[in-house]
Amino acid sequence: MNAVSVLRPEPAPDAAVSQTALRECVARAVRRYLVDLDTQQAEGLFDFVMCEVEAPMLREVMSWYGGNQSKAALALGINRATLRKKLSQHGLL
Repeated sequence: MNAVSVLRPEPAPDAAVSQTALRECVARAVRRYLVDLDTQQAEGLFDFVMCEVEAPMLREVMSWYGGNQSKAALALGINRATLRKKLSQHGLL
């Protein structure tokens, strides 16, 4: 096993299924939100959804890596300083 394979493991066979399931889950949630708005105009939907998704994602990734910010940042594809900023913004520090 070389260093590249450690940093970029091959996706599990179920990765495509998981990705599709995640997309469908987000699509259903956004659709439901829009239905619940009924005739009201949606405003700031992008920021709202991103905030709602980002916080639990950060919480789960941090938990998965036992609070190790360096490993979590690597998994998320962001640098550690950015991760700390996002954790702070969401009250997760």
